[in-house]
Amino acid sequence: MADGYYFRTEGMTVGYDGKPLITDIDINVEKGKILTLIGPNGAGKSTILKTITKQLEIIAGTVYIDGEDVKAVSQKELAKKLSVVLTERVRPEMMTCEDVVGTGRYPYTGSLGILTDDDYRIVQDAMAMVHITELADRDFTAISDGQRQRVMLARAICQQPEIMILDEPTSFLDVRYKLELLNILQTMSRGQGLTVVMSLHELDLAERVSDKILCVRGKTIDRYGTPDEIFTPGYIDDLYGLTVGTYDESSGRVELPAVEGDPQVFVIAGGGSGTRVFRRLQREAVPFATGILMENDVDYPVASSLAASIISVPAFTVADDDSLEAAYREIDRCGRVICAVGDAGRAASHVDRLLEYVRSRGIPVDEE
Repeated sequence: MADGYYFRTEGMTVGYDGKPLITDIDINVEKGKILTLIGPNGAGKSTILKTITKQLEIIAGTVYIDGEDVKAVSQKELAKKLSVVLTERVRPEMMTCEDVVGTGRYPYTGSLGILTDDDYRIVQDAMAMVHITELADRDFTAISDGQRQRVMLARAICQQPEIMILDEPTSFLDVRYKLELLNILQTMSRGQGLTVVMSLHELDLAERVSDKILCVRGKTIDRYGTPDEIFTPGYIDDLYGLTVGTYDESSGRVELPAVEGDPQVFVIAGGGSGTRVFRRLQREAVPFATGILMENDVDYPVASSLAASIISVPAFTVADDDSLEAAYREIDRCGRVICAVGDAGRAASHVDRLLEYVRSRGIPVDEE
């Protein structure tokens, strides 16, 4: 590892039957770091991962793990360094979940695959780590997809690898187990020096857990860098070709399209109070206006995606007479008001003035 990278590729080209799909893939990952592949369905993320693990033959270039060309490493020796969790469903016959997890110890056993007491302890520790101890005696084919995913993760952990390759590891998992899985990977990378290379569809999770991100699009790598370098305004919309809705890089939020038409409701919002109301109105197909929001307000990104009209002021400034007059005009146009700001937030002078104006005009106010 003289160059400082535990895992790297040089000029890697991947594809099927000798036909290139993605060319010139150059990756470098330090030991104990997490690299995540993102990109549209069918872009080639799984093809890259299968090539790294020698399940597909590399068309050109080189893959190095710990300074060694993987072509020169036997499958058994590679299995001691690298473990794999792919999306393909495995259907082992007549095996309990503990049996399946135990196969992760095979690179360390003799030809008969007999596990020692030490091996069994490692199996049990791995199962406890992903909370599947109670599944030990269950038939692997009779459990849910989410449970199978956690069994396969325990199997990979059992190999005690230095690098783990995972293809969509959060598939089939509910939010609790998604977060637990990523926390396990992050804890192992920090505490044990585990290097992780995986693909994810959940962009918000990819941004939070990754040290580096590789963006796959077309026949090339579109971007490669830190999350701050990848999640720049407008890039994700472009990478995925979004034509409906929006993705907000600053918060990781995905929003459906705004309802078309003139606003029918004015929402007095701010400090995060309006987001729930904005989304409810979108579901109910009610176009709305909102304000007065500072451009750094928590409500502002969602309002930008969903509101027909926003009355706003620059970050860290207070509402001035011009913004108040604009809000009054929108209130008159809508003829209905929802006040999402609670009592604590009404100390802001502009909220009081907006409510005073609403009452003076006899416009009904719904309190949220």
